[in-house]
Amino acid sequence: MWKSFFGGIHPYDGKDLAKAQPIEEMPLPAELSVPLSQHIGAPCQPTVKVGDMVKRGQLIATSEAFMHADIHAPTSGKVAKIEPRPHSGRGMCPAIVILPDGEDAWAEGLPLARNWEAMTGEEILTAIQEAGIVGMGGATFPAHIKLKPAKPVDTLILNGAECEPYLTADYRLMLESPEDIITGAQILAKVLGTRRTVIGIEDNKPDAAEALEKAASGTQIEIARLRTRYPQGAEKMLIFAVTGREVPAGGLPMDAGAVVQNVGTVAAITAAVEQGLPLTERITTVSGDAISQPKNLRVRIGTSYRACIEHCGGFREEPDKLLAGGPMMGMAQQSLDVPVMKGSSGILALTKKITEHPEERNCIRCGRCVNACPMGLVPSMLSILSERGDFPKCRDSYGLMNCIECGCCTYVCPAKRNIVQYIRLAKGEIRAEAERAKAKAAAKAAQAKEAAK
Repeated sequence: MWKSFFGGIHPYDGKDLAKAQPIEEMPLPAELSVPLSQHIGAPCQPTVKVGDMVKRGQLIATSEAFMHADIHAPTSGKVAKIEPRPHSGRGMCPAIVILPDGEDAWAEGLPLARNWEAMTGEEILTAIQEAGIVGMGGATFPAHIKLKPAKPVDTLILNGAECEPYLTADYRLMLESPEDIITGAQILAKVLGTRRTVIGIEDNKPDAAEALEKAASGTQIEIARLRTRYPQGAEKMLIFAVTGREVPAGGLPMDAGAVVQNVGTVAAITAAVEQGLPLTERITTVSGDAISQPKNLRVRIGTSYRACIEHCGGFREEPDKLLAGGPMMGMAQQSLDVPVMKGSSGILALTKKITEHPEERNCIRCGRCVNACPMGLVPSMLSILSERGDFPKCRDSYGLMNCIECGCCTYVCPAKRNIVQYIRLAKGEIRAEAERAKAKAAAKAAQAKEAAK
């Protein structure tokens, strides 16, 4: 069996700060700000109005768009406002602000009691869709869509690698609730009709692997212990490590006969299918050298970073950078009022001694970024061409759009070049140009239609 992939790096993982901390229930805050965009796809529209009283699990926002995930009330209380609020990926985003009433009462009929083995595949998919489940490793792709691949697949892979430094939410979940993950794996295997189910775990989590092996006893589910190497948890890397198959350039996991789901997503699917529970909470790691007491928290969707950090004793030192997610692929934040969302795997606060970055210099053509790139690209040339504004050449000659933005290149660069930022700039320009071309073509078609009248 393949145990790893080509390229990658071994950054300081920082997991010792929180990995020994059991999952702790985060108390309800005084206010919950629930963004209407928490998934890949179209934002949802409110189904409630200011002044309405809602119950936990009640549908509060949906969309007619195909690519969306429903949003539910994280607790019972009053809808106080519907207005733009801080968002970890969009700056500002419309949100439903709920003032908890302290009762935390479930909507009528919840939770349910269902036997997943007696349900059809379509009934299971409907339950997942109605629960608003998305990829909880950070990708936030609507789960019910991902579980209907356009091509037959024979392998289901559960991602328990959690290769991003500092984050330990999935580790604690695997250690504390392995049965939920195994049940969810069986549910998904039934839906997909896969012959093989594998849970991939890096070999720096032996106790989690043992817990899952024990829970999987008597099933056909395999536990694959993978070599610890970042970004082992990226879909394409994980598929290659587990199956030896490569996802083709521009392709999707189904092109390699596989579907990958994060273990947190799978546990949420178990709750959705067996109990009818919508996604109203998630496990989030609050960590970093600026946090007084790093913890793994079970947090309601809409809870602010500020409230989570205060629950962890606040800052022990002034942070230089606040991140949504981990240090490699996380996004820097400007506000503590950003809320926890469905894809919020971590809140990271780092001091300047960790984040300090020397001044960028010219590329010295050492090739370290090429050796580290798990996608086999030439990041140095992508950064140089992007810096020059030659975005089409980035795309046409150097495989720009195949970059997964893992950050390995930036990490190993001795010239301290912000390679990933250059690549993101180039991608943004290419996408903007495509949108402009699309708009131009639409306008031209409309003119032609008008002229033909």
